[in-house]
Amino acid sequence: MGLTKLARAAQALADETRLRLVALLAEGERPVKELVEILGQSQPRISRHLKILTEADIIRRLPEGAHVYYRLASDGEAAALARAALAAMQADPLRNETDLRRDRDRLELIRRRNQETAELYFARHAEEWDRLRSLHVPEKEVEAAIRAALSGHHPRSLLDIGTGTGRMLELLADCAERLTGIDRSPQMLALARTSLERAGLSHVRLRSGDALNLPLPRASFDVVVIHQVLHFLEDPRAALSEAARVLAPGGMLLVVDFAPHHLEFLRQNHAHLRLGFSDEQLTQWLSATALEQFSIQHLAPKSPAREDEHLTVTIATAFKAEADEDAEPLQEGALA
Repeated sequence: MGLTKLARAAQALADETRLRLVALLAEGERPVKELVEILGQSQPRISRHLKILTEADIIRRLPEGAHVYYRLASDGEAAALARAALAAMQADPLRNETDLRRDRDRLELIRRRNQETAELYFARHAEEWDRLRSLHVPEKEVEAAIRAALSGHHPRSLLDIGTGTGRMLELLADCAERLTGIDRSPQMLALARTSLERAGLSHVRLRSGDALNLPLPRASFDVVVIHQVLHFLEDPRAALSEAARVLAPGGMLLVVDFAPHHLEFLRQNHAHLRLGFSDEQLTQWLSATALEQFSIQHLAPKSPAREDEHLTVTIATAFKAEADEDAEPLQEGALA
């Protein structure tokens, strides 16, 4: 980094509000409206500070439909300088007890509110969830592509993160000796249990758990599936990292979600926090994990009702190639 850029980064960090923004964005991506709410300042003022930080290469601007998310840059000397400044600020007991603590408390309130909104949606729509998923993309076409992606692989164990009604477990029941579904919604787990019991799938287990903190040992599954889950999550990148953690050496991660779109009603009416993900974004996140050999395909409606109102499904796969000496084989008791 040249001296001019380094000076610009230092100047950008020489402001209390901008340092607080850096601290918040170090916790994960946030939209402008939430940053305004947390700091209690006007939208124009927050936007101005974000612009300065962006121009200094300290943070990244991520437009998404009618919203814009920001995050702390993952690399570069400007971001390293920002992290050093943040560490110094957090080490100051006076600051840590005032603005930073209040900001963290407000951030936690927003996170809980977002999660409660999603859980309320699941509770209200549990019985029609499978139908809602197929409103825009033919589910049979997606399921055929998912099975095709797994063809040639013979996993002993398969994990479905955010299993919902258990449809992926039912679809892939013949693909693995042992299948596990994780979901944090009691309503979804109840529906999944009913469906799986009806199908006679005794080798499938269900467990309550958070996609961002899986209650499972590392390197314990040969295949991990994340089907139409990332767009509901506060931190999709963290979910991918957690999925990679529990993936065994040589194992495959299969992600199914939407390509970028502008259907704001999904955010407003169906608790979608993110309006799809670009290939570049998925590849960047996966590259940050211990995964490689990325493959991405898209399934778009052949005859959408309206050109501007359709969803394209993205199916991405990646593999964990290197040996994992710390692997902890999953025992049956771990599913209790």
